[in-house]
Parts: sequence; structure tokens; C-alpha cells
Amino acid sequence: MDTLPTGTPAHLTITPRDLRLDRNAANPRWWHGGDPVATAFFNALSASFPQGETFFIESVRRFRGRTDGRLQQQIKAFIEQEAAHTREHVVFNKLIKNAGYDTAAMDAETRRRLDIARSRNPVVQLAITVALEHFTAIMANCLLTDKNPLPGAPPEILRLWQWHAIEEVEHKAVAYDTYLAVTRELSPLKRWLLRSHVMLMLSFQFWYSNFERMADFFRQDGINTPRTWWRVFTYLWFKPGMMRTIFLPYLSFFRPGFHPWDHDDGALVREFEQRLRLVEPAAQ
Repeated sequence: MDTLPTGTPAHLTITPRDLRLDRNAANPRWWHGGDPVATAFFNALSASFPQGETFFIESVRRFRGRTDGRLQQQIKAFIEQEAAHTREHVVFNKLIKNAGYDTAAMDAETRRRLDIARSRNPVVQLAITVALEHFTAIMANCLLTDKNPLPGAPPEILRLWQWHAIEEVEHKAVAYDTYLAVTRELSPLKRWLLRSHVMLMLSFQFWYSNFERMADFFRQDGINTPRTWWRVFTYLWFKPGMMRTIFLPYLSFFRPGFHPWDHDDGALVREFEQRLRLVEPAAQ
């Protein structure tokens, strides 16, 4: 199979890890240390994950036959990881509902947006996945490098998000490498224009949709006020400042010749794999 050169490390192994949340857990409504803003931010992300990651699986899997053997194996592992993320965020979202939130409107809006995405050309759907996988990878890196991640969260919930993060980092180039293989007959300029255009369109939609879901949570808490949104701004840009932290990594996507593994954060995967005890000591 004649594919374009890739920056993915030759030694990379993508390993599905089977983490499971307690199905009967009872977490506080504002599980993130009693902070309704931080809780709403992560709840809003999770509310979109099951449907979104199902879309990622579909968009990559349909092109598996057009890739080489190594990438085919990575796609298989990517699908297994994303399927496990979907399964566990379904459970997490049930815990959100058990805390008293109604997410039906959010679920319907996510479905509507994804139905529009599914009407696009399959290559465009793959480019959408490439763009969103870049978002998840840089946000995952931010979570894993935060010295005080999710303060006040139940340990099992912190473990869920860190497990999800290390696998997002580990498979961050699978959709991108699939995109390179599928578009190998395009010129580098056309390939860059397509992914850059899709990222520009999705960047607004990604944050707008997440803020819409946050607003829904705030309305249900009776705090959808300018003061709360000022707290959102300070939370995202100053303390802990995820948007500030990911801004330059986000911009790197638009550089011609960009590859997700230009920033090699594989050591984070190995560190947290051991810290979360997701591998047996004998395998070290």
C-alpha cells in the first residue's frame, strides 16, 4: 500500500485498556470539588462523547481497507479504545442524570449536528474526526500535565478522565494518518486546505456547542447569569486556564507539514499507565 510518510513513532503500540466505572456510584451534583462551573465544563464534554466517539469510529473504520497493515492494526486498536470510552461515558452520563440533570435536549442537539456531519462526503467526515481528535489530544495533554487535576473530584472520576486522556494521546494520529492515506492523491496544498478549512469551521462549533450544554446545566441549577459566565471565562483562561494552555498547540494544526506526533508526549502515556495501574507490574 503506497501511503504518505507519517510522523507516528515506529515503536508506538496502541493498547486498549479496560477500565470500568462503578455503575452504582452516587456522586455529588457538583462533583468537581463543589464547583458548578468546573463540573458543568466536564459534564458538557462527556454529554457529547458517546455519540461523538461513535461518529469517530464510523469515519475511520470505513477507510481501513485503504491503509497498510500497520495502520490497519492501529485503526483496530483505535476503535476498541473509542468503544470503551463510549461505554464508560454512557455510565458517567447516567451518573449526571442520577444527580438530577436532564440531558435529553443536549442529546437531541448532538444527534442533530452529527446527522448533518454524516451527510457530508466521507473524506470530509474523516477530516472532521481529524480536527476533533486534535482537540481531544491537546486537551488530554493539558489534563495529564496539570499539577492539580480535577481538584475535589471523586478518585474514580479523576481516574476515568485520566484513563480517557492517556488513550486520546496514544491514538492521536490514527485518524490523521488515515486521512494522509486516503488523500495521498491530492496535492499537499489541497490536503492542507481541506483539513484547515474543516478545523476553522469546527473550532467555532466545538466551543459553541459545549457552551450551549454548559448553559443548559446552569439553567437547571438556576445560575445561568453573567456572573457565572465570568467565572467560566476565568476558569478557562486563567485558573486553571485550559484554553490558554492549549491555544498554541491548537494553532500548530494549521502549520503545513503538521503531524500530531510533532509533539511527542508518549512519556505521559507510560507515566499514567503505571500511576493508574493499568498495566501489571511484571509488564514494566
